[in-house]
Amino acid sequence: MKKTLFGWLDSDIGYSFRTSPVAILAAAIALVCFICSVFAGWIAPHNPFDLTTLVLSDARLPPAWEPEGSTKYLLGTDDQGRDILSALIYGARISLVVGVASVILSMVIGVALGLLAGFRGGWIDTFLMRVCDVMLSFPSILVALLIAGVGRALFPDAHDTVAFGVLIVSITLTGWVQYARTVRGSTLVERNKEYVQAARVTGVAPLRIMARHVLPNVMGPVLVLATIHVATAIITEATLSFLGVGVPPTSPSLGTLIRVGNDYLFSGEWWITIFPGLMLILIALSVNLLGDWLRDALNPRLR
Repeated sequence: MKKTLFGWLDSDIGYSFRTSPVAILAAAIALVCFICSVFAGWIAPHNPFDLTTLVLSDARLPPAWEPEGSTKYLLGTDDQGRDILSALIYGARISLVVGVASVILSMVIGVALGLLAGFRGGWIDTFLMRVCDVMLSFPSILVALLIAGVGRALFPDAHDTVAFGVLIVSITLTGWVQYARTVRGSTLVERNKEYVQAARVTGVAPLRIMARHVLPNVMGPVLVLATIHVATAIITEATLSFLGVGVPPTSPSLGTLIRVGNDYLFSGEWWITIFPGLMLILIALSVNLLGDWLRDALNPRLR
């Protein structure tokens, strides 16, 4: 593993990463957010899901305020007395889980359909691209809002896991189109190249050609798109939670915290919405900067 790591650092992409301060800073921020979200149970000072530890008298306390007989809250508390810092750590976990899961699902569906449409062509290509055109004619947030709202209406008393599943599906159904169109365009170029023609002549099955030969050569743009799409999915999740159709209200999602804090913003309790908003911006910006760097690093014209 050590040899592999140093080999990556010595490659063109590794050199591009080592010489880009913005990429290093964005990667460090993303790594810190990822570690905090994964190990939230050990890092967070309090557990916002444990209702027995909440003290209503500690609600809406300002940052760094230490009430008598209680612990110090570095970033203050929300309207339920939850520690904002702990809520941010757990909220980052929710946002990253929903964002990464929806991106992976969107990428699997989009890559498979785009590869099929570009390689087979004909009526399959025409049908799938018309479906993509229909999906692109609607704003993605509107489609996600509709699906999430219908899912919450059909399962009003569902478990939190079902609510998270509906949220992931709603974001996925609006995100696979970009992968399908990107992969289709790359596949149309790759399917006419010599190595694909040689595989066909030797009797290799079309499915094997797509999986073993074409797919590895069209994954470069997909990885860049997936990196940028993670930030978009996180913002979409926060938007849906802000509108009240995302994660359950009892979950300290970043969007939920921003919505709760918005009610108290003009009454002086600014920290309830400002800190979750800054956390959301920090995560989305770091992921977007990594995506921009990866796009430039994988572009041979910029080397």
